[in-house]
Amino acid sequence: MQSWYRSMAPTQRRTFWACFFGWALDAMDVQLFAFVIPTLLTIWGMTRAQAGVIGTSALVSSAIGGVISGLLADRIGRVRVLKLSILWFSLFTGLSAFTHSFHELLFTRSLQGLGFGGEWAAGAILIGEVVDKRIRGRAVGSVQSGWPVGYAFAGLAYWVLYRLLPEHTAWRALFLVGLVPGLLVVWMRRNIEESEVFAATADYREKSGMFHTFALIFSRGVFGRTLLASLMAAGALGGNYTILTWLVTFLRQTQSLTVNVTTAYLAVNIFGSFCGYIGMAYLSDALGRRRTFALSAAGATLTVLAYTRLHLPMPALLLLGFPLGLFQSGIVSGMGACFTELFPAQIRGTAGGFSYNFGRGVGALVPAAVGLTSASLGLAPAIGVWAAASYVLVFVVAVFLPETRNKELEIHV
Repeated sequence: MQSWYRSMAPTQRRTFWACFFGWALDAMDVQLFAFVIPTLLTIWGMTRAQAGVIGTSALVSSAIGGVISGLLADRIGRVRVLKLSILWFSLFTGLSAFTHSFHELLFTRSLQGLGFGGEWAAGAILIGEVVDKRIRGRAVGSVQSGWPVGYAFAGLAYWVLYRLLPEHTAWRALFLVGLVPGLLVVWMRRNIEESEVFAATADYREKSGMFHTFALIFSRGVFGRTLLASLMAAGALGGNYTILTWLVTFLRQTQSLTVNVTTAYLAVNIFGSFCGYIGMAYLSDALGRRRTFALSAAGATLTVLAYTRLHLPMPALLLLGFPLGLFQSGIVSGMGACFTELFPAQIRGTAGGFSYNFGRGVGALVPAAVGLTSASLGLAPAIGVWAAASYVLVFVVAVFLPETRNKELEIHV
């Protein structure tokens, strides 16, 4: 990391860390809900179905938020939308601490999702625009490695607060931790500047409205790229969400692991995920976007099938959790740089936000498909089939995707 990081100017480094911690704190706020579900099932009598509805509502609203934020990023600026998104998801995560029923929590988590979706739309475009084309893959991919870091922050906060406080109080304190990201915005106000690429589209913004900008992503010269990017996101996130949603249940129910042992298996997977974000970011700059997507998709397909379909000894399954995380996150690592390079600046936020979040909406259906088909197929085969199908889609898209490595960013359509 040292050589390419040192090549960045001080303003670029500040932008890098603003986006990195934005990602990490975003992930932390999103994952906090997963840790409080067992508590709410007990003290509220909330059902698992209701917990699932809350989780799904946040994903759906995040897709909506991402599309809206992408449009706004092209109108009012990447930095402004990034700051608003962080403040938004921070506020509604904190307000979740004061809820007293399923419906109240559903309301706050749904609104929190709007900011969650917006953070990617603005942050990925911003960091992709401010760094040199030769290091764009590494910079954007390294920023996205903030996700497993934020997941770890959430787990640490859970461990500390549940040890110090009674459970009926600890869950509220955990949601209050979600207010911390708001402090990042205070620092950003003084240290982060808008990208020069966005400033270059000022004439276009004065002459064109938001509807025209949105319509352009479906125009003859752009629609093919919008379609490919949307399918890429659908496959990558469909497989990713399947693993994130069902891995714990797979380990507990099909492998009969205890909570502590399951945690160890998850730790290996999360570490692999972190390495995937970093490693595939380097590979993306070395081999190109298409080859890295194809390699990651092939590796993810083979690994998830081996993980769920082969009757492996437990030590082998533990070790296999590393490449499982490596490849599933390796695909996501390259999308930010690729989407930045695919679209011209005047529609970059709109096109990237739409493609990523349309894919998120479709991908969010895949874990549900696993649940529906697990009754007939069995849980392990259902996970393997649906996750592998998602990654095969990524591989196919990579074949048709234009190579964008080292591409000069376009300004106009």
